[in-house]
Amino acid sequence: MKLINKKNKNYTQVFHLFTEEEWTKASKNFNKNIPTFFTGKKHEVFINAHEEGITYFIGLGKSTLQNFEVQQVALKFSQTQKEKLQAVPTLVFADFLNEKQFEEFVKGLLIGTYNYPFEKNHPFWNAKFELHFENLSQKKLDIIGQKAEALSNGQLTCQDWMNKPANLKKVDIFSSYLKNIAKKYELKYTAFNRKKCEELGLGAYLAVNQASAHDAAFTILEYKTTVKNAKTFGLVGKCVLFDTGGISLKPFANMHYMKSDMGGATAVLGTLIYAAEMKLPVNIVAILPITDNAISEKALLPSDVITAYNGKTIEVLDTDAEGRLILADGLSYLAKNYKTDFLIDLATLTGSSVRMFGDTCAAMFSNDEDLKNLLIKTGDKTNQRLWNLPLWDIWKEDIQSDVADLKNMSLKPVGDCIIAAKFLEQFIEDHPKWAHLDIAGVAFGNVGYAKEKAGTGYGVQLLIDLIENYH
Repeated sequence: MKLINKKNKNYTQVFHLFTEEEWTKASKNFNKNIPTFFTGKKHEVFINAHEEGITYFIGLGKSTLQNFEVQQVALKFSQTQKEKLQAVPTLVFADFLNEKQFEEFVKGLLIGTYNYPFEKNHPFWNAKFELHFENLSQKKLDIIGQKAEALSNGQLTCQDWMNKPANLKKVDIFSSYLKNIAKKYELKYTAFNRKKCEELGLGAYLAVNQASAHDAAFTILEYKTTVKNAKTFGLVGKCVLFDTGGISLKPFANMHYMKSDMGGATAVLGTLIYAAEMKLPVNIVAILPITDNAISEKALLPSDVITAYNGKTIEVLDTDAEGRLILADGLSYLAKNYKTDFLIDLATLTGSSVRMFGDTCAAMFSNDEDLKNLLIKTGDKTNQRLWNLPLWDIWKEDIQSDVADLKNMSLKPVGDCIIAAKFLEQFIEDHPKWAHLDIAGVAFGNVGYAKEKAGTGYGVQLLIDLIENYH
């Protein structure tokens, strides 16, 4: 999408943005019948077709609106008006918008072009489409355009992989995609197969993978900056391509949604794409333990005892609590082999977090006050919200096993998302700045572009904002 700092004489397409307050001031300058149909409320769109062209009146709501709300409006507008919009130079009228708000507007327009399978066939991706906005310098517009495109490349990739059916995202398919991404963005790519994982002792990850018809792919992607003394972010994304539940088989009712059990990994992938395109002055080490959770004669059995990478033994009570097993090895491998300033894992982990928060926010656990506060603030800012839950030691009693160091779940019917976090804490190797984000309720849900539940892209903007603005 080209952003240009100019205003020609004639436009056949105009986007005229109003808050309710701006509309009250400006409405007298327009046809007196328009206020019957348009008041500037959030998401209101009035289409004024006239001889010279078409003006879209776009309502943003109250003038106290937050920046992310501008993105929400633009996204919905982009989705709902797709058939009517033309690929022509387009004037944006919005004198009251500041630079950040305009950036959110452009991001929303691009993210709103998504549908599955993603192809750039929306008018906004057409080379003839230009946005003309004279309130910001060309230099600023260039940066906004670059950021918006990098974000949409990251987030739409995240959504696309979430939405693919299970047969289109087998381990080898996803791995070869990651290999190509690494080549394209000059990321360091490492993947351990089953044999290598056995040598390294990645026993918790292998326990989940052992029933699979596909080889293991414990994958590490590294983005490096040339900036000296840059911070290093360690990210671990749960990457179960399809989760049957294993021998502890899930009920059939919504099992088709289990193609979404890689939401942590796709959020990390989207973040890496953005970081590489924007050449962010940070280092990122990302671990994606890729596998499916299948059923076969080799499958992990409830009561099996396995040995994790850090040497701790785990009694497996439920093979459907597999995410925490692969994350355990991902976390301890990262903590032991890399020096990172932060360690953050994201996972579509527990039904418990969904029952607690629905699709309003993710459950967050952290052992560091500053990181906790920063994540909450970033979540509020990006509308990818987080709610902090306790990591009290009393919960540790619930994962003590009679036959191993730990068991992978408590048999109590309460607080499983806290139990899971407490379990993961045993594998961070005393990392002082760790956060665990349980994104089960927010990564896949109701979206404007699909009839059924689909990928939301949750986590990409949260991580990007956190990493980009960390000082």
